[in-house]
Amino acid sequence: MLSYTRFARRYLCSLLAASTLLLSGCETTKVQPEINMLLLDNAPFRQHEVETQSSIFALDANIRATLDRYLDRNNGSNIKVAEQLLQFLVENGDSSLAYMRGANLSASEAYYNLNANCLSLSILAYSLSDYLGFKGQFQRVHIPEYWAQTKGYSLLTGHVNLVVTQTNAGARKNSDNREVLYTRPARVVIDFDPNSRQQKFATSKISKERITAMFYSNRGAMHMINKEMDQAYSYFRAAIDIDPLYSAAWGNLAVLYRINDHNAQAESLYQQALLINDENKTALGNLALLYELTDRPHKAQEIRTQLHALRKDNPYYLIALGDEAFAAENYDQALKHYRAANKLSASIHEGYFGLAKVYYVQGELELSRTFLNRALNHASFNHDKKRYQNKLEWLSATAKN
Repeated sequence: MLSYTRFARRYLCSLLAASTLLLSGCETTKVQPEINMLLLDNAPFRQHEVETQSSIFALDANIRATLDRYLDRNNGSNIKVAEQLLQFLVENGDSSLAYMRGANLSASEAYYNLNANCLSLSILAYSLSDYLGFKGQFQRVHIPEYWAQTKGYSLLTGHVNLVVTQTNAGARKNSDNREVLYTRPARVVIDFDPNSRQQKFATSKISKERITAMFYSNRGAMHMINKEMDQAYSYFRAAIDIDPLYSAAWGNLAVLYRINDHNAQAESLYQQALLINDENKTALGNLALLYELTDRPHKAQEIRTQLHALRKDNPYYLIALGDEAFAAENYDQALKHYRAANKLSASIHEGYFGLAKVYYVQGELELSRTFLNRALNHASFNHDKKRYQNKLEWLSATAKN
C-alpha cells in the first residue's frame, strides 16, 4: 500500500495511492466525519471505467479447476489443501515480491505472476481461501512509517495481511457438485513480509471494501507517476466511491490536483482527508508543502515541526531524510541521517546501503564495500539480497580496473 509523501522540494510531493494504511483501531467508537462528496464535482480530469471489485477478486476457470484437482487428490481435506496452497504463496512470495513496481495485481494476475506486492498477494490468498470455503479477514499491520523511492517520488508504504479461519463445521461443493465436508477448526495468518511475521506488530481489522480502495489507490498512484492523469483520477475516484472513509485516497487525489496546479481544490481535499483521519501524517505533510508553495511558510513550518517531533525516533524517517540529502548532493548531511538511523536500529539494511552510497561517491570504496556487505547480511527479501550482491560484484570489478 502506498502513499505519496514529500520532505523537500526536490521531489514531487505525492501521497501515493497504496496510500498509507491509516486506520484507527478505535474507529467504531468515533463520530463518523462529514464527507463532502461535492468536492469531487467539476473535476478537471476525464473519468474512465476501472475494474470492478468482483473482477479484482475473481479466480479464472483454470485456477478454479486447479483447486478442484487439489481437492480430489487430497480426498476433500480442505484444511490440508488450504495449508499447502497458502504455504506455497508465502514461500514463493518471499523471493518475488517487488513492492510498488507495477505490481498491483488482481487475484488471477497475482496467481500467474507472484512478482506482486503484499496487497495483491493477500487478495489472491483471500480469493483462494474463499473458494475453498474458508473465511478471510484482512488486517492492517501497524508497521512503522516506511518510505521508498520510485521515479523521483517518495512513497510511504503500509502493510496488510490475511487471517484465514475455518468454521466449526461446514461444507462446500466442488466443480462436479460433490459435497466436501470438513470439521476440524483452523486459523492461519498469511503474511508475505518476513519482518512482519517475525516482529508481531499490532493489527486491526479492515474490510474488503477498504482493501479494494487500497487497490484502486495503488493503481491510481502508478498512473500518476507515469503522468497518466485521467487514469489516476479515475482510480482515486473509484477508491473514494467504494470507501469514502479511506483518508489516504482523498489525500492522494489532493496530490493529483496539486501537481496539476489546482491548489485551491487540493487544499480542500487535504482538509477532507484530515477530517476523516487527523493522524494521516502524509496528508498533513503534503498540506505543509502546499502552504509553502502558496506563500504561507509559517503555517508550513508549524506542521513540519510537529511531524518531525512525531517521526524523529523512526529510523525509516531518518533514512528518507538521508535519501533526500543524498539526492541533493549534501553528502555530509546524508551521512548524519543514515548514521542516526543505524543508531536507532542496527537491523535495517536500507541504512547501511545509504552509507555505502555516500562512501562510494566520496571515493571511499572499502568503506562502501563494508556497508554493502552489512546491507546484504541484514536484507530479508531475495530481490534485495541479489541487488546488493550485484553491486558488490560490480564494485569488485571496478576496483580491479
